[in-house]
Amino acid sequence: MKTNKFVEELKSKSVMELKEELVAAKKELFNLRFQNATNQLDNTSRIKEVRKNIARIQTVLTEAAKAAE
Repeated sequence: MKTNKFVEELKSKSVMELKEELVAAKKELFNLRFQNATNQLDNTSRIKEVRKNIARIQTVLTEAAKAAE
């Protein structure tokens, strides 16, 4: 499914790429929350999706750190 492909793409990336993607996702989440607070956000489900993507990225980073030990 869609999420499985996203996770596989994450696992193929390096740690630095994952960290960059994590920063970008957090910036997007901030912007979405800001738009939601000012009633400019049309698709509120995007907030939930971005939050889950951040969790997925953090999970892959943790797995990579444990594998490196």
